[in-house]
Amino acid sequence: MENIKRVLSFVRRAVDDYGMIEDGDKIAVGVSAGKDSLTLLAAMASLQRFYPKKFELCAVTVDMGFEGMDLSPIAKFCEELGVEYKVVPTQISKIIFDVRKEKNPCSLCAKMRRGALYGFARDIGCNKVALGHHFDDVVETFMLNLFYEGRLGCFQPVTFLSNTGITLIRPMIYMPEKDVRYFASRTELPVVKSTCPADGNTEREEMKKLLASLEKENKGLRYRIFGAIQRGGIDGYREFGKMQGIKAYEDEGEE
Repeated sequence: MENIKRVLSFVRRAVDDYGMIEDGDKIAVGVSAGKDSLTLLAAMASLQRFYPKKFELCAVTVDMGFEGMDLSPIAKFCEELGVEYKVVPTQISKIIFDVRKEKNPCSLCAKMRRGALYGFARDIGCNKVALGHHFDDVVETFMLNLFYEGRLGCFQPVTFLSNTGITLIRPMIYMPEKDVRYFASRTELPVVKSTCPADGNTEREEMKKLLASLEKENKGLRYRIFGAIQRGGIDGYREFGKMQGIKAYEDEGEE
């Protein structure tokens, strides 16, 4: 697949640094039908072909119940990759918007979606779930926690969920979003636009805009924040030296 080598340079390094994959793992890739999760799926399918530790893959989409979501392009993409594809039907959208009428639905929605994904992964024999959070997600989450909750914290690269026995892994934490966008565009990934009425209207989008604005005058800001997270040992992050595939931001500049 075109441009997969650069994607793999990020993913392989994160997988190796944090010991995300072991022999015999069965990994469910959470596929939301967006660019991030589809890039992760493509990377994991490619990694599976040569990684020294052998593992199984399954792509899983939690169907939220929104009208107009056509997942057939995702099914076709999985078939091309040779990856089994499963859809988990839910009524999450109805519960959040019709029954509870949530004014700020994203947090509850994410919690319910994750619960459905983890439970289904366990039921089909998976011991790990891979999620498509990337480098910019790490920085934005850290800043959101700082700004809105007054705490230093982020999601972990590897998380064991004792209530389900599932281990979460995030193989794209070294991959900047601009590289995800480039890969998704050049390979024409079958991205399916979300029909959620709250899509794009979130605190995360506001933080993304703020960081972009600050970076215009402070080149390399996101890389320095990520480095601080690593050096501070926050939530399992560790400093492994220069991240493979990422040039010094000051030298590369903003695309």
